[in-house]
Amino acid sequence: MAATYYCADSENGDHIDDPSEDALFDLISELNDTDNTFVVIQPDQDDPAWFASVAVLDEGGYEIVRRDATRREHQVDTHTSIGRIAGDLIIWLAARDFPGRPAQQTSTF
Repeated sequence: MAATYYCADSENGDHIDDPSEDALFDLISELNDTDNTFVVIQPDQDDPAWFASVAVLDEGGYEIVRRDATRREHQVDTHTSIGRIAGDLIIWLAARDFPGRPAQQTSTF
């Protein structure tokens, strides 16, 4: 079954459709500086409009990249807390556009 919204793939071949915050935490926890150095989260489609990635830094910690071409967003951050990274990614992912999902409404209240 294909992902409904997005999938996460790590360098070592792990693949999770629509990962939860806990699943992202586990994928990031398994990263190392030899043969599993990154995780990419993106829609399960050709030429996705957005992606996020987490990569191990040589000096310790992680580099987090978030890019959304449709919104002209490109953020690069570093952090050491896997829990914070996973939580921030889930919040960022929830704000992405997905085919078939109603458009998000904003309130002026």
